[in-house]
Amino acid sequence: MMQLSRWKIIVVVATVLFGLLFALPNVLPANVRAGMPGFLPKSTLNLGLDLQGGSYLLLEVDTTALQKEKLNNLSEEVRRILGNAGTPPQGVSQDGKSVIVLMPADKAQAAFVELSKQAPSPTRAGTADINVSRQGDQAIRLTYTDTAISETASGAVEQSIEIVRRRIDELGTKEPSITRQGTNRIVVQAPGESDPEKLKNIIGKTARLTFQMVNDDPDDNRAAGEGAIPPGSEVLPQKGGGALLLRKRIEVSGDMLTHAGVGTNQNGQTVVTFRLNGEGAKRFAAVTQKNIGKPFAIVLDGVVQSAPNIQSAITGGSGEITGNYTIQTANEMSILLNAGALPAPLNVEEQRTVGAELGADAVKAGQLSTTVGFVSILVFMLLTYGLLFGGVSIIALLVNAMLIVGAMSLTQATLTLPGIAGLILTLAVAVDANVLIYERMRDEVRAGRPLLASMDAGFSRAMVTIIDANLTTLIAAAIMFSAGAGPVRGFAWTLSIGVFTSVFSAVLITQVLLAVWYRTARPKTLPIA
Repeated sequence: MMQLSRWKIIVVVATVLFGLLFALPNVLPANVRAGMPGFLPKSTLNLGLDLQGGSYLLLEVDTTALQKEKLNNLSEEVRRILGNAGTPPQGVSQDGKSVIVLMPADKAQAAFVELSKQAPSPTRAGTADINVSRQGDQAIRLTYTDTAISETASGAVEQSIEIVRRRIDELGTKEPSITRQGTNRIVVQAPGESDPEKLKNIIGKTARLTFQMVNDDPDDNRAAGEGAIPPGSEVLPQKGGGALLLRKRIEVSGDMLTHAGVGTNQNGQTVVTFRLNGEGAKRFAAVTQKNIGKPFAIVLDGVVQSAPNIQSAITGGSGEITGNYTIQTANEMSILLNAGALPAPLNVEEQRTVGAELGADAVKAGQLSTTVGFVSILVFMLLTYGLLFGGVSIIALLVNAMLIVGAMSLTQATLTLPGIAGLILTLAVAVDANVLIYERMRDEVRAGRPLLASMDAGFSRAMVTIIDANLTTLIAAAIMFSAGAGPVRGFAWTLSIGVFTSVFSAVLITQVLLAVWYRTARPKTLPIA
């Protein structure tokens, strides 16, 4: 192993040069990096929330609102089913997890059969979401099962995490941490996000877009004005003031959107443009063709954005939303629509902002602890193995640290405070490999073997132990990375990179440097024997 083969030298030199190239931007001023040619790497270490500051949000998915919405949808579905069957209900009300349908006594059984046939929608094979039962002569009860409610809530949390991630990605935030906590909570950590209110506004909006017909029946509007809202209708506030009576039926919904963007209309106003998928375009065309001359409301999160009269059938599947938008608010709106609507409202339970000053203090503390650790290792190696062998280990250690920084800058992995702990741990473990190699050389010399054979045996026989130790560390890091979140993953990632670089530097670089020394000095004895 002490032979200097050409491939070893090429691998060592190339790796060190690449490591230096990617680590160098971290010590260069920003203006120097900006002036560098485009083909050179300019990325620096991506610091985590605890090091560079940022925003922390603890969100709770409002599963109660989700359940209420499902009951509202079920109520409308019941009206639709019975209306199509020619047996409209006398009344539909809600009770806990149930919808109660009141029917004329002579039609209750037929309605029960119809609802039993159509209402249940299985979530799994052999399992129904809704139980349908008779109550007395006139009432029919439809109840969501506990399994259906639990699965809906769990799915809503998972879907919310994905949508929150897409919204934050649109902001350009690097390496956000979005994790589930408990059954219905989500933790969001956005390093470097200096405007937590903007983050909260982007995350917190449900962004549910619906297109509904305006109920322009004079009698219905008169009744609604007196507080008696007609069945199948609802009163929603208008942006800018006032309220409108709308049909509850959703003609087209935001989940049929394929793209939203910012544009200007013929009056020069900033608008949010949208384009629908094939199914949405077909429905949009059918509704507008059937209701020419009637007002059509565009509703976002329960607020009517605009309700223009339909001038002609819109068959292109695209349109625009007006509402006194600025460029910024229209851009935020397009981000929300492109990311999709949240399945349920998110309540902000806790909000914290980690200041840049606190992050700077953490960076200083990390630098200090790394320096103290490095100096301690340096003193120990020099005192134990002398200037030559101890110095070789220190050079390998410096290269190791440079390679870790270069690899993390290249991959843009987030360095957190626990990550610095992983970095220090890696440096210590890297020296362990050198200690194993040197002690094995000593043993071989004491056993009477020649110097070159002892050095060669020191590397070859210590390799088994080095690989075993680092392999177990790598497995532990892989488990932490897959099962952990946030800072734990940062620690695991730093540790994993350190395992590869430490084996490379402690073995290959040390081996090349000692081989060069042996060929140059031709020693007769081992300096550390």
